[in-house]
Amino acid sequence: MSSEPEHQESPAPTVAVPEVDNEKKRSSEQVEPPEVIVDWEGPDDPLNPKNWSRKKKWAATLVVSAFTLISPVSSSMIAPASAQVAQQFGITDDVVIALITSIFVLAYAVGPLFLGPLSEIFGRNRVIQGANLWYLVWNLACGFAQNTGQLLGFRFVAGLGGSAPLAIGGGVLGDIWDAEERGQAIAIYSLAPLLGPVVGPLCGAFISQKSTWRWVFWSTTIFDVAVQILGLFYLRESYAPYILEQKANKIRKSMDVEKGPVPHVRSKFASENRTWRRIIQTALTRPFSLFYHEPIVQLLGIYMAFIYGVFYIFLTSMPLMFQGTYGESVGISGLNYLALGIGVTGASQINARFMDYIFKRLKERNGGAGQPEYRLPSMVPGTIFLPVGLLMTGWAVQTRVHWIVPDIGIALVGAGIILNFQAIQIYVVDAFTLYAASALAAVSFLRSLCGFGFPLFAEPMYTKLGYGKGDTILAVLAIVIGCPSPWLFWKYGKQIRMRSKYAKRVIAS
Repeated sequence: MSSEPEHQESPAPTVAVPEVDNEKKRSSEQVEPPEVIVDWEGPDDPLNPKNWSRKKKWAATLVVSAFTLISPVSSSMIAPASAQVAQQFGITDDVVIALITSIFVLAYAVGPLFLGPLSEIFGRNRVIQGANLWYLVWNLACGFAQNTGQLLGFRFVAGLGGSAPLAIGGGVLGDIWDAEERGQAIAIYSLAPLLGPVVGPLCGAFISQKSTWRWVFWSTTIFDVAVQILGLFYLRESYAPYILEQKANKIRKSMDVEKGPVPHVRSKFASENRTWRRIIQTALTRPFSLFYHEPIVQLLGIYMAFIYGVFYIFLTSMPLMFQGTYGESVGISGLNYLALGIGVTGASQINARFMDYIFKRLKERNGGAGQPEYRLPSMVPGTIFLPVGLLMTGWAVQTRVHWIVPDIGIALVGAGIILNFQAIQIYVVDAFTLYAASALAAVSFLRSLCGFGFPLFAEPMYTKLGYGKGDTILAVLAIVIGCPSPWLFWKYGKQIRMRSKYAKRVIAS
């Protein structure tokens, strides 16, 4: 009998222990604050840029395109007046004379590498408008330069600010437009980087002829002020992670800490270990990571670099062609840039009408799932027009046939360049939507280096080989690099993207 009570009392300590542990667990759970994930308030949330009205979307698209136009205008507008600058500053080296134009484009290779990622931290609107103000100040300073060093330095620094729309604009359009509507918007936006360098020399030729080279910079500054004012009224923040982060900040500030544990509030895009040091480090290294790890970015970057280099060769060598070979005046020779403008604008607008239509039809055939590869068909005529235009232009100038023939060739070159340019840009935006600014920065790095470097060897190449052989070399490269590209990306593009940690694998319907 005495053993029974001993048996009943012995398990008592083992029962008490788990009760204490459970109590501690419950108390720790009460102390640990809950987590609140900030997201859109349903599919029709007006804060979501995808839900903006079409009027607001087009206003933002046109303002971004205007920002993107003014910088390339500045990049090439000084080209016809470079002889005046050389005479005033006593420049005799042909490379330095070419550098006055192309150093602005060198800044395009540097600026996007940090401006694109910064727009993914501080928002698109703040970065693009702040960078434009930076460009405005230093472009104005170019008009007051007193020597070659000052002019080159001011041009480079102005180009850093001017590169922002090229780095961020595509990201803005990816933020606000759905995939089925994005083609026409990006067709208009991507026209600016190529139309600007065409308009620039045309205007610069007459300004330098009627006034002085300094007004080349002052006139673009005046135009940029007007664009900046439009931006203040019509451009709003569009980057979804930044908008939701601001919303999360408002929620944090509105919480009353005296009423209990404050919930941990973060946006759906923010990681749990989100710190400013980690955010900046990740964002600023993302373009390099994309370029190093992503074959899609590498391959598209190489081809875009080539066509952009060819474009700037034409911009800087057209005065040599028509003033030297055909004996035209500075002002009249500038009119030949209209041929390039007609080719670029005409092909762009035709492509804008068909790009979204082709995308929708291919999407329907694929059961409603969109793919970036559906943007590639417009590259096919572009890869044909470019070498044909190069051969026609080079040999027409070489044999001195009527000026209309090289102008037709120049128009075909412009058409080929813009068709490839648009297809590559929208492919990158569709594939890397959330990281579009960083992806475009990675693609544009090589492009801008070639835009800077190609004009430096253009005159020596044409002097030694002639326009016929020189453009034949470029045409052969265009065929070898360009013609297989759309077919290879159509067949293997998806497989490559499926191995990517950044690329969107399927475009949301």
